[in-house]
Amino acid sequence: MAKSQLRLVKIEIHQLKGLRDVEIDFSEKPLIGILGPNGVGKSTILHALSCVNNPVTTPFASVNHRLSEFFTPTTHSIWAGSSFDIIQSFREGVNITPNHRTRFRKKHDRWSPRYSTRIERYISYIGIRTCVPRIEVETKQARIQFSTVPLTDVLSNKVRQYAGEIMNRNYNSYNELNTPDGRQYIGVSALGITYSSLSMGAGEQRIFYILGELLKSPNYGLILIDEIDLLLHQDALFRLLKRINQIAEEKHLQVIFTTHAQSILSLDYIAFRHIYQTPTKTLCFNQTKPDALQRLTGQQIRPLEIFVEDDLAHMLIKKICSEEAMSKYVSIKEFGAAINCFTAVCGAILNHLDNIDNMLFVLDGDEYKSNDDKEEKIKRILTGTAPENDIQRNLALTKISQFNLPNDTRPESYYHSIICQLADDILSAEQLEIVQVARQIQNPGDIHNFFNDIIERMDLGREIGLNKLVDLLSLTDEWSNIKSNIKQWLDEKRDVIIES
Repeated sequence: MAKSQLRLVKIEIHQLKGLRDVEIDFSEKPLIGILGPNGVGKSTILHALSCVNNPVTTPFASVNHRLSEFFTPTTHSIWAGSSFDIIQSFREGVNITPNHRTRFRKKHDRWSPRYSTRIERYISYIGIRTCVPRIEVETKQARIQFSTVPLTDVLSNKVRQYAGEIMNRNYNSYNELNTPDGRQYIGVSALGITYSSLSMGAGEQRIFYILGELLKSPNYGLILIDEIDLLLHQDALFRLLKRINQIAEEKHLQVIFTTHAQSILSLDYIAFRHIYQTPTKTLCFNQTKPDALQRLTGQQIRPLEIFVEDDLAHMLIKKICSEEAMSKYVSIKEFGAAINCFTAVCGAILNHLDNIDNMLFVLDGDEYKSNDDKEEKIKRILTGTAPENDIQRNLALTKISQFNLPNDTRPESYYHSIICQLADDILSAEQLEIVQVARQIQNPGDIHNFFNDIIERMDLGREIGLNKLVDLLSLTDEWSNIKSNIKQWLDEKRDVIIES
């Protein structure tokens, strides 16, 4: 009886090129992203997976990949001793086999088991060669004559529609172009221009190819994509991944890809596997929390983003994060004048909805204090009367916070006033000198000069001066109230991002 509903459960690699004693699970989600440093063996994993099933012939024939295609014997190695196990689940009639194990190995000249014993499944391997612009592999330099065949079937229409969404472009047509000598290209028209794949950018060309492979795959197929982020702008990559996930869920596909794009780690519909080599074995991390990534790559990933008005607010947030032991998880950026806050948060929602949960936009606390004020500014940017527009506006409001200041006060003057009230006996000699200088400043003219004058009189650089003033501010009785909103947000995020 034929096997159906195949799923790849995991691969156990004993020895394969540089990979040693590593188990990688693929059962968690339809999309699996494999990350790791260059040379760690990410592509090797895809190469092995592309060869573990027999090809299908309907509704479209899949390629019959063999291990010798990717592990070609050379003077340096014949790959003897290579060994890995594939665990798959499938249905036969009413019976389900949850963990069928097949061991692939090469003792001497040939791989075992025989290819004829492989279970049949549609597999599409999309390698790096699909990134090469068609013009770079074209050999003909004379004029190329095309005959145009419009692609108007259901599958092709979906490819055209989805490619347009990903590229943010309206494709009016999608065509097959044939030459008299049998060569074939794709062609499109957009913005009044008709062009072939010879004139396409490599990223655009690859999007059409990936979508075509996904859409023509039968249900329960396996799609393998090497370096999915290669040649793609981040926004296009995010839109492509979102569409891939939708197709995979509808067709019960498994999509496994390699990537270096750490920006996509915020996408919760992807299960990530981080590969790391030690001198004796290969490690696979099955989660993406920052502490694990730091151990894996030696680089600290900052999953939280806080946006503020200026460098003083930047330093305040930095101090709060330090006190809450969250500095290594937070990236702080400045958006400028308070009004820019609303443009920034609305732009984030319109362009990066998938990672908005880990973003916070902080106002100084002297302007747009009430929700009514904030809602009015948001509505000017996020217009529209559809239900989704209301959802966007409500989301924008939840992403805006502020420092807690008394009504009718400005940040610098208020901070200056409470610093001046600090008791001398709790201060170091340096701090006392700064506070004494602050007490001498009563009316600096420009409100910002309450701090600027202190920094200038003490002959401190801007960053050092602000840091020392914020340290003093943290000693005041009012500090816990000033920072309360930001502290609450960090507390909410703590258990989500820090490895337990």
